Amino acid sequence: MKGSERRELFFGTAESETLGMWGNSMRENRETLQTPTLDGSEGRSKKAKGRNFDVHVCGESDGLIVPAKRANKADAYALGAESAEERRATKGNAPQAHSRRTQGRGCESQGLWRIRQAARRDRRTRFTALLHHITPALLRASYWELNRLAVPGMDGETWVEYGKHVVARIEDLHERVQRGTYRAKPSKRAWIPKAGGQRPLGIAALEDKIVQQAVRRVLEEIFEVEFLGFSYGFRPGRSAQNALDALWVGLMGRRINWVLDCDIRGFFDAIDHEWLIKFIEHRVGDRRVLRLIRKWLRAGVSEEGKWSETVVGTPQGSVISPFLANVYLHYVLDL
Repeated sequence: MKGSERRELFFGTAESETLGMWGNSMRENRETLQTPTLDGSEGRSKKAKGRNFDVHVCGESDGLIVPAKRANKADAYALGAESAEERRATKGNAPQAHSRRTQGRGCESQGLWRIRQAARRDRRTRFTALLHHITPALLRASYWELNRLAVPGMDGETWVEYGKHVVARIEDLHERVQRGTYRAKPSKRAWIPKAGGQRPLGIAALEDKIVQQAVRRVLEEIFEVEFLGFSYGFRPGRSAQNALDALWVGLMGRRINWVLDCDIRGFFDAIDHEWLIKFIEHRVGDRRVLRLIRKWLRAGVSEEGKWSETVVGTPQGSVISPFLANVYLHYVLDL
């Protein structure tokens, strides 16, 4: 489900908050949905209402829904719908890829876990020291998580070529990030066909992708506490299939007369930079992290050798843009 095409469901008056979920990627969600039977005893309803929750770092299991007040009979369907959020990875996932991700994440998981716990304890906390969590280990893990076959950006660097000296290059990248000498490169403009025209994509340089992935990992620990239960797009541990599960439970469990399907036209291209930074500043006070985000927003776009400034929007296709879009939608639309 695209961030700009959210299908919102609101059942009853029970409010809930979704706790952060570390280490669960949407790419690992490969479970095939069952077809619902006529009596509703199998399929989506059974899977949506009966979850075995994964255990994440430090042996703790994140609860998915915390009702703000006791739900009445009608509200129970909302909780059942929102609980259709998390799926375990299937046994068929490649063990080598899983092992590689686990090795990369092990050494930095404690720091990210502490961020999540602090964000959960006090919703008013502003984190003023986050950049030190961008460690060489996290940067290496971020490199391994990137698409190995992605088209190169302005630097012309491929994932394979970078990996030939990955340890030394990550150490150099980490030093530049911490010193403040890291510079974001412009995104390379590409066009893909869509219904009624073309959609612009921004292809970032490889090192920009690595740093963006690491920063996103840190910030998700904070904002996953903030995001609401009916938000599914571009979130760890969630997918369009989970949203369909919730939709099915809502439609089958209550008398629904209509469903609203809406789309925000040109959303990624129209995000206001200053408002986006203000929204992030609700929880993030680390000026160096905010400076990194500004660098990516202002890096500009290169198309056919011509650079153009970006005063609004965030490139659709960049690693961190879906997360930034969710932050913006949370404060502008969801709340």
